[in-house]
Parts: sequence; C-alpha cells; structure tokens
Amino acid sequence: MNEPPQNLTARVMTEADYPVLREFLYQAVFIPEGAEPPPRDLIDEPEIIVYIKDFGTRTGDLGVVAEYGGQIVGAAWTRIIQSYGYLDNDAPELAISVLPKFRSRGIGAKLMNALFELLRKNGYKKTSLSVQKDNPAVRFYLRLGYKITGGRLDHAGHEDYFMVKRL
Repeated sequence: MNEPPQNLTARVMTEADYPVLREFLYQAVFIPEGAEPPPRDLIDEPEIIVYIKDFGTRTGDLGVVAEYGGQIVGAAWTRIIQSYGYLDNDAPELAISVLPKFRSRGIGAKLMNALFELLRKNGYKKTSLSVQKDNPAVRFYLRLGYKITGGRLDHAGHEDYFMVKRL
C-alpha cells in the first residue's frame, strides 16, 4: 500500500458535502472481479438509498471526507438505520468509499481513523458494518480493529459478514 498523497486532507463532512454521498454510495458497491458494474440507479433501491437519504437529519449522521487538489476523493460516514449492518441505536453503521483511481494509497485508513475520532467525540463507543465475505475490504476492516460477529445472506443471496468495532 502506498502512502496518501502529500496534500491530502481529511476533514469533517459539512452540509455542502452531502451531495457527493450519492457518488460515494455507488462507489461503495462491491463489484466482484470480472463482473459488470451495476447500473447507477441501483442506489435508488430502498435498501440502499437509506444510507444517504436526508443525510444530516438523524442522530448518528456523521461523516468525514478526503480532499486532494480541491476534489473530494473519499468519504466515510455513519447512520443509525435498521439496515444490513444495524447493531443497535447506540452503534452507527459505517460506510466508506474512495474513488477508484485513489484506492490502495492509505486514504481509506486515514478516513476511518478520522471518523473513529469523530464518533468518539460524539459519545459513541462502537460502530458496525456489513460487508460481503468475498470483498477484499474484509481484511481492511480487520486491520482497523473490526471483529466478525456473525454472518448472513443478503437480499441477493451473497454471504455477508457482520462486523463490530469498539471505539
């Protein structure tokens, strides 16, 4: 893994950043090697759009973005929603995405650590997520201290890991 670009900054997400969540939600969709990318309107499915719809209006809506050269190249955010990675109302579910050409450069880890700090400052003690078992991001989450606490099949029949991190 390479180091993040020198001029990269990670900062707390502001309301002005919320529109980029649509693109980052799409980029967060796992596409197995050799598979065709799904249509962009996939994120309008009710079980997916819930991750960003009316972001900033719910308890647990927190986020950080990575900026490089005046462009937002990554985002990590949390919500308390009863969705794939829901644990309880005290553990916001986490989502993260980095634009493809900026991946494997340490940006994800920088975003996650900034988000963990933001969660701690807001009184949260844990965060959860759901990730497809075949997604290489599983190793990333394990390196960051997430523990696999269970597994299940998602709506498309893929096996997912349920993961929790104590902050």
